[in-house]
Amino acid sequence: MEPKEAVKAALSHNNKFKPLLVGGAAAAAAAVVALGVGYKYWRKPETRVRVGVVSQLLVHPLKSGKAVSVPLAECLTKGLKCGQMQDRHWLVVTEDGHMVTGRQEPRLVLVSLTCEGGQACLNGPDMTEMRFPIGQPDNAVVDCRVFGADIQGRDCGDEASRWLVRYLKGEKTFRLVHFEPHMRARRAVDAEPLFSPNEEVVYPDCGPVMLLSEASVKHLSGKLDKDLTVERFRPNIVIGDCEAYDEDSWEEIQIGSVRLRRVMSCGRCVFTTVDPETGIINRKEPLETLKSYRLCKPDEKHIYKSAPLFGQLLSVEKTGVMQVGDDVFKISR
Repeated sequence: MEPKEAVKAALSHNNKFKPLLVGGAAAAAAAVVALGVGYKYWRKPETRVRVGVVSQLLVHPLKSGKAVSVPLAECLTKGLKCGQMQDRHWLVVTEDGHMVTGRQEPRLVLVSLTCEGGQACLNGPDMTEMRFPIGQPDNAVVDCRVFGADIQGRDCGDEASRWLVRYLKGEKTFRLVHFEPHMRARRAVDAEPLFSPNEEVVYPDCGPVMLLSEASVKHLSGKLDKDLTVERFRPNIVIGDCEAYDEDSWEEIQIGSVRLRRVMSCGRCVFTTVDPETGIINRKEPLETLKSYRLCKPDEKHIYKSAPLFGQLLSVEKTGVMQVGDDVFKISR
């Protein structure tokens, strides 16, 4: 109820109290005015400044798998979703449930997992496409370990397992698991203390959404004298029409109906040295070049240690829909 309406309601509540309320009403009205003035200065008006445009939206249904470029996506608290594809909701694990990523198996970056008509589709170089139902309620639920945290996943079946073993040409047995809505997610704060205790993620490293600008990738490419693609850095939201590293200063942004808040920069690891076109890891570049100019400030070493910073990890303040071509607005108060 608005303050003025509250005063009117109090005055009209009962006629027999009117004599008592007349004097009090003046005091109440004065208090409301004072409160309104105080609120005006406490709650500064919000300003929006256009800082860029969405040039790509990338969903990675399989952790460490190939990105799927989509024209629009729902932005949910646990990340991007397009149709039945949800970001990092499928995971390769060992027989004992430990996660397998491109750090251990670089050729995973060439594996595509898409969804169509209630089925998941696995594709990879020199492999026959394999389809299996997304929902398999009779399959076992597997206890998994992702960066030291416990999380569950529904086993996707023996055929999917054999497909992965053939593709990765390993002696180990690999299983594919899928996170289902009723399962308990991980707490992002357990991976990175800067996240809110209420922030939940599924199989990403830590944050639900990662943003990177085209200009930042172009700037790094110039230092290497080699054209890099944004896919190497596995962002969800790619921004155009801005300067390199502008995204470092966007504490709160709006895209479409979505509000996002910056939590921290993305500390980079050896996974950036996997070529997304070949699946070959060199364990050196572009990581070494990033370390030459993108290290954190001394007072942030307890957060990032020696990892170079490239891209921004965001939390979802307001869910909604975004699409390629949407303007990006920086919010300030």
